[in-house]
Amino acid sequence: MQKKHRTTLDRIFARPVSGSIRWTDVEALFIALGAEVSEREGSRIGIFLFNEVRVFHRPHPSPDTDKGAIVSIRKWLESHGIKP
Repeated sequence: MQKKHRTTLDRIFARPVSGSIRWTDVEALFIALGAEVSEREGSRIGIFLFNEVRVFHRPHPSPDTDKGAIVSIRKWLESHGIKP
């Protein structure tokens, strides 16, 4: 895993939850973990990882992922043994 992805992972697991993590960094982390990304309707994006499909909403107009999504991503990664 590249340093950039490790930094993103650290920021996802940081307390308090950050509201300034760019979605493009989160998406790049998923890809680095082996995810397949598919476009869905509107601003939705499907992430196939850990033999599961999760659908997330790509943020707009701000490029930053909201805190609720970060918490959801953290729980999902943690449930599959991914930790910083």
